[in-house]
Amino acid sequence: MCSPNRKSCSGNCFFSGDFLTGHQVKVAPGATLYPMASRAEKSERVFKTAWFSKAARKAHILDEELCSAIRQVVLGQTDDLGGGVFKKRLHKNQYRSIILTRAGHYWVFEYMFAKQDQANIEDDELADFRKLVKAYAGLTAQQVNLLIRDNHWMEICNGDQA
Repeated sequence: MCSPNRKSCSGNCFFSGDFLTGHQVKVAPGATLYPMASRAEKSERVFKTAWFSKAARKAHILDEELCSAIRQVVLGQTDDLGGGVFKKRLHKNQYRSIILTRAGHYWVFEYMFAKQDQANIEDDELADFRKLVKAYAGLTAQQVNLLIRDNHWMEICNGDQA
């Protein structure tokens, strides 16, 4: 039997409590559940920045795909760049997204680039993203609400989408 507290399983296993949908997520036999999956809670919120929203719209990437990507990130199916920065493939591997997290609170789709245009982010960009994670960690609930109100952040995956 599998549970969120176990790091691996054998046979047919399920991890219940997908924080975005509440549905059970089937885990392949022998798969490893990363610790992120066990810490995911329904209180976590998912946002995209105004810049990311515009870039995703141009690339024809819908919120449903972004929500699916976050579910995969929670299960550890991503590149963890450290310091709360994750890189996730989108749109049939044509694009890369940079996702920032304040663990236990929220995820932010911050940046996106086409694989054909850019192989990866530069070291100085990664350092800047890590600084931004620290800045986001200091935001109060009121400040997050102001970002939403002023359309700097858009909330997705809150039950209304995907």
